[in-house]
Amino acid sequence: MEKTVIALGFFDGVHIGHGALLRRTVERARELGLMSAAFTFDRAPREFVTGVPVPLLTSVEERAALIRELYGVERTIVEPFDQRMMQTSARDFLEKLLVERCGAAHLVAGHDYRFGYKNEGTPEALRAWCAEHGVGCDIIPKVELRGVTVSSTHVRELVENGDMAQAAEFLGHPYALTGAVKHGKHLGTEALFPTVNLTPEPWRVLPRFGVYAVRVVLPDGGVYAGVTNVGIRPTIVDDDSVTIETYLVDFDGDLYGKTLRVEFLRYLRPERRFDSMAELHRQIEHDVAAARE
Repeated sequence: MEKTVIALGFFDGVHIGHGALLRRTVERARELGLMSAAFTFDRAPREFVTGVPVPLLTSVEERAALIRELYGVERTIVEPFDQRMMQTSARDFLEKLLVERCGAAHLVAGHDYRFGYKNEGTPEALRAWCAEHGVGCDIIPKVELRGVTVSSTHVRELVENGDMAQAAEFLGHPYALTGAVKHGKHLGTEALFPTVNLTPEPWRVLPRFGVYAVRVVLPDGGVYAGVTNVGIRPTIVDDDSVTIETYLVDFDGDLYGKTLRVEFLRYLRPERRFDSMAELHRQIEHDVAAARE
């Protein structure tokens, strides 16, 4: 089994606090000549334990991609959080899972990392166990930005408030939604501007309803400015279904079924009902000019 240096955490959003762990993991792996890895779960443990849905910033696939692309971690280990995992003791979590199954030779964790049955494992216990068993250990202190501790909870609040600029500072990258383009009602094509539609997953943290300047990354790597409406499109439809509808500036082509990444850069205005389609059309022209700029 290949020996690894493993970063421990859930890594939702992959913010700059996580980045401190992941950078240290890569550094240690290079020093020791080992593989770098990150360990995460397929779902939020709190959701499984309490039965209460936990809104998330990223899917498992998005987390793994960010961990690899931004920090160069070679492998992401995803374990199911189920009844067996919930009842696993802190010692078995370290010995049987991380060391025996995952080949851990060095562990990196944050100042508030908890693990094992009923969160019995603490950073202090982790450090002591590693010292006793000849496993390397780094505990990373909390990361602050302008006096605020960086956390996924804080980033979720920023996104939900539509503060995409601050969210990007805490994340170290723009908040993004990734998904396959769905067929909409074609109202944009017929009356306004051609748009692409993404359907948000029920667990996804969404920006506050409104219009945003975005950057859209296509599967072939092409990048376009865009305008995204998050909300219920009150001028066009009468139901309350939430849509994520994006107009790509200066793009001409068919994107149905293709996977896009929509990076939210700036909140432009709230969503509102217009008195006519012509008035909405004029407003969208202003939004496109702002996004292009």
